[in-house]
Amino acid sequence: MAVFITVSTALTLIVLAWVLRPLWRRRPLPMALTIVGFAIATGLLYSMVGTPSALYPARHVQPRTLAEGIARLETELKRDPNQIDGLRLLGRAYLQQERPIQAREVLARAVKLAPDDPDVLAEAAEARALADRERRVDDQAMTWLRRAVQLQPMHQRARWFLGIAQRQRGEHAQAAATWEPMLTVLETDTAAALRTQIDLARRDAGIAPLPPSTTAPTSPTAAAALTVQVRIDRALIDNMAGASVFVIARVPGGSPMPVAVEKHPLTNFPARITLDDSDGPMPTQKLSALSEVEVLARISSSGNAMRQQDDVETKPVRVALPAKTPVKLQFGAP
Repeated sequence: MAVFITVSTALTLIVLAWVLRPLWRRRPLPMALTIVGFAIATGLLYSMVGTPSALYPARHVQPRTLAEGIARLETELKRDPNQIDGLRLLGRAYLQQERPIQAREVLARAVKLAPDDPDVLAEAAEARALADRERRVDDQAMTWLRRAVQLQPMHQRARWFLGIAQRQRGEHAQAAATWEPMLTVLETDTAAALRTQIDLARRDAGIAPLPPSTTAPTSPTAAAALTVQVRIDRALIDNMAGASVFVIARVPGGSPMPVAVEKHPLTNFPARITLDDSDGPMPTQKLSALSEVEVLARISSSGNAMRQQDDVETKPVRVALPAKTPVKLQFGAP
């Protein structure tokens, strides 16, 4: 920084001396004071409206952890709170850290800045549902989801969550009607899974199931399945009697919402678990459609799928798909 200031000051003095040389000859002392004053004013102006931190490359090192990245993003948003992309990124990061309440608040701010962006509306609605103890979609989230579908009728994420919200409220016929348009744009496997949910909603509404499709549903293939081998130390099993184990596959660096998950009693372990498309909680996002997933296992004494304070979790393992060998997860000593 000192070198930069010295060099820039010298250049400023040289340029001003050259430009003002006719006046210099007539009145040397006033001109000298004028030149020095210009140089000082230039430095002060840069310090106030420029970016002095750009002169320190070491300050631009990429964050090494998610927590460090979140801290930097929070600082940047305090400086400029109107960055929509920054708010969305921070909201996703909070969800990755399983902090849905903070994600809800941040994404609500994003909605205020971009009330007509269907992606922002859908993300904010999902965060509100995840922040609710019972994972229910409240009236505000419903308003955002309806607005998103109005703005972009085939917004799959918004339609899926809107249908879930309608099912939660007992509006089964409306949920089926919300989901049905997506059958024309989804891939065969995904459409087959969604069709099952639609028929369940129609059944609960007292409506006949959809007519048979001309395209037979494709069952998950062996190539799309992921085998997970989970081992648990016996002492841990004895200390957490009655607990459940969630085996989870999720998008690396994305939402904590699983793309595939199975729940088993702790007493069933050690065990081999096979995850496939049938284990997906969201028909619009399938394990077979991904090239990479993050796999982990969680012991939950409460049996709640959302992580609790006293839960025990393995370190996530990134796996390229299709996986040729089982993913090995270990709790406690091997």
